Amino acid sequence: MTSRSMRTGTPTVRSRHVALATVSITLGLLALSACSSSSGGDGTATQAGTATSAGGGKVTLTLATFNQFGYEELLPEFEKTHPNIKVTHKKAATSNEARDNFFTRLSAGSGMADVEAVEVDWLPEMLQFSDKFTDLKSADTDGRWLDWKAKAATDAAGHLIGYGTDSGPEAICYRSDLFKAAGLPSDRESVAKLFGNTWESYFAAGKQFKAKSKVPFFDSIGATYQGMVNQLEAAYENPSDDAITATDNAAVKKIYDQVIQAGITDGLSAKLQQWGDDWTASYQKDGFATMLCPGWMVGVIEGNAKGVKGWDVANTFPGGGGNWGGSYLTVPKQSAHPKEAQELANWLTAPEQQVKAFKKVGAFPSQTKALESQDLLAFKVASFNNAPTGQIFADRAKAVTITPYKGTHYFAINDAMQQALTRVEQGTSPQESWDKWVNDVKALG
Repeated sequence: MTSRSMRTGTPTVRSRHVALATVSITLGLLALSACSSSSGGDGTATQAGTATSAGGGKVTLTLATFNQFGYEELLPEFEKTHPNIKVTHKKAATSNEARDNFFTRLSAGSGMADVEAVEVDWLPEMLQFSDKFTDLKSADTDGRWLDWKAKAATDAAGHLIGYGTDSGPEAICYRSDLFKAAGLPSDRESVAKLFGNTWESYFAAGKQFKAKSKVPFFDSIGATYQGMVNQLEAAYENPSDDAITATDNAAVKKIYDQVIQAGITDGLSAKLQQWGDDWTASYQKDGFATMLCPGWMVGVIEGNAKGVKGWDVANTFPGGGGNWGGSYLTVPKQSAHPKEAQELANWLTAPEQQVKAFKKVGAFPSQTKALESQDLLAFKVASFNNAPTGQIFADRAKAVTITPYKGTHYFAINDAMQQALTRVEQGTSPQESWDKWVNDVKALG
């Protein structure tokens, strides 16, 4: 596998201008929607998009993704089986960068790729403008994905706007060597029992570890918070009208207090912001012993912890189950070659390609047939003590029972929360940081 720096749905510290940028982009898009359609009177696209027709009738398509989707080796395979199509792959460094590019070009009405990847946390924003994207629904798409995966990309009119790529069922990754050195169980079955299936039992295990080791128990309160909040059905907005309810949600405040108690008061957090330089370097310095671990995180750990022995995966997750991350491939109507673009998106998200992407970078499949693949279920990761990650994450996917509602403000609200938690780890009082988060959320409207 290869490293997957900042995959999807991950907490980051972003500029304070995020909220203003979101409002600006949204207003621009609403104005665009109020104007004439991007199609001419005869229904043909007036925007040329980014696809071009090469010599000999060959079509050139652009594919825009971010981080690691595992497509580098798949695209040559696609071109070999589709000799009339050439694909140019544009990859943003982060989901945030991709989001900014996506909405800026959507608002401008031109410049989008023929196939655009969309991360689940900003998918609701995109669905406000679903008329700007090709409806990918057909008889063949029924039952193709896990129900919650397809539902998230379906607009109010029943149009399927995105083909699901990966999902992020969560387990717990841990350093078996550090557990053994602390005199605690170290094999994955025993560690799963030690962690238990509640947040209380997971944090209690952390206290046991801390009593016998100087290594912090987990990496970040922000990352731990993310796993907890992903188990709430409606953390920040009301599903019926998309109204912001975050600051009045007692469950959100409870998680905030609980993760700060465990991470700061009880001293379990390494106070490392995920994806930062210190966090990346800490893998080579025994920086922490456990972390919340969606399937794609295994590849990140492999890349950062190269040469470090002891990493493993426990087949359990506090609260029962959770999904962190996952993306979609969309076809903007700006494309001059929507048929070929849809063909590319369809091929890349087929079960065979999803399994290959998982084996390469840990992008766990979302297609139902892929989840039944023996090639997937038998897959093991040698550097993780030969952990059967295919089977473990298939089990974790089955444990997911809640699909959290993520409305149009989710991305900005959650980003502000991650900034609030980072402030606490840097010394700001929990109450002061909470109050600032409340004000930031209220500023969103």
